[in-house]
Amino acid sequence: MAAPDPAPDPAPALGSDLGSPLDVDRVRGWFPALWSGPGAGEARFDGPGGSLVPSRVADAVADAMTAGMCQRGSLTPVQRRTEETVGAARAALGDLLGTDPRGVVVGRSMTALTFEMARTLAQGWGPGDEVVVSRLDHDSNIRPWVLAAEARGATVRWLDFDPATAELHDVREVLSERTRLVAVTAASNLLGTRPDVAAISAAAHEVGALVYVDAVHLAAHAVVDRTALGADLVACSPYKFFGPHLGAVAADPALLETLSPDKLLPSTDAVPERFELGTLPYEMLAGVTAAVDALADLVAQPADRPRRERLAVSLTGLEVHEETLLARLLDGVDRLPGVRVHGAPARRTPTVLLGVEGHDPVAVQEHLVTHDVLAPAGSFYALEASRHAGLGDTGGVRVGLSPYTTADEVDRLLAGLASL
Repeated sequence: MAAPDPAPDPAPALGSDLGSPLDVDRVRGWFPALWSGPGAGEARFDGPGGSLVPSRVADAVADAMTAGMCQRGSLTPVQRRTEETVGAARAALGDLLGTDPRGVVVGRSMTALTFEMARTLAQGWGPGDEVVVSRLDHDSNIRPWVLAAEARGATVRWLDFDPATAELHDVREVLSERTRLVAVTAASNLLGTRPDVAAISAAAHEVGALVYVDAVHLAAHAVVDRTALGADLVACSPYKFFGPHLGAVAADPALLETLSPDKLLPSTDAVPERFELGTLPYEMLAGVTAAVDALADLVAQPADRPRRERLAVSLTGLEVHEETLLARLLDGVDRLPGVRVHGAPARRTPTVLLGVEGHDPVAVQEHLVTHDVLAPAGSFYALEASRHAGLGDTGGVRVGLSPYTTADEVDRLLAGLASL
């Protein structure tokens, strides 16, 4: 039997900050999971499924839980603190998403909120109306709209993508004067594609349709601006960017005023509260604020600068860091025989779906674990995307870069792949 091809020489070593203003060693010091506990020492490429959590976020959650918060109000110090915690989280998410905090709705998860929004928006749909969903999306931005349309007798139209490039087709091909809503991702959690959401929104608005944008995957990697995207509603999940497990949807408060969600009779009719079912998770909202503040602190800068500006600086620095690592990863994979990258979008997040010839994705994942490399396998709820890309329900091995990823870890991943 012929000897296996030798592993490719690693790319030249890079400094810890990779030429960006983000000091990765400084950032890594925030995350106890990197240096203590059962996963210490692992190279973590599982960020798209949920990031690691900094100590400051866990501390904020613990402080809120032990502060005696129960009900919002203005009469007692505890009531006022509870009220301030909610307001602070809305303000933080407003800064993160470039939107009015008075239009920020929080809930159990992005999936749960999207189902609620779909049921609410569908109240005005009927036979002959059309809803556009994208095969590139996570199912949480597909199935709620499909089910809501079916319940109202509306028609679902599919926006496809090129399996080779993972680029969406022209949305105008599926729009009509009967289109009521277009649901599209700002970044594919499976293939990394960043569609031209602003152009999609402009085309949808020309026919009078609303646009619902899933920014769950994008918000962890780049600046999000609801207005610039043209999104009528934009969704995110704080646990993708250092925060607790919950979801948020943001819109212009004036739009929310026109919607009438199902709710309990004694609950408030005020916006955005009328979209929030039951008592809010105050401790997790404290964690959300801390998570957004951590994102704004990725690049060290004056603390008195407005948070939106600090977020822009930090996330721009993060893009430099991650794009440099992504280039290192893609170059290394390109030199590995039998390893394939699925999709080649022009703009992407630092997320790569891999296939290894002759190896099931789960087997590749299991092999990498023996190298202390965590890169999970699957379709990650982007089932339509996986099937349309020809990968069935199996998907591939997803490699996601994060603010705490280093060049050495990328090289460990490449070495693990080469050893197959």
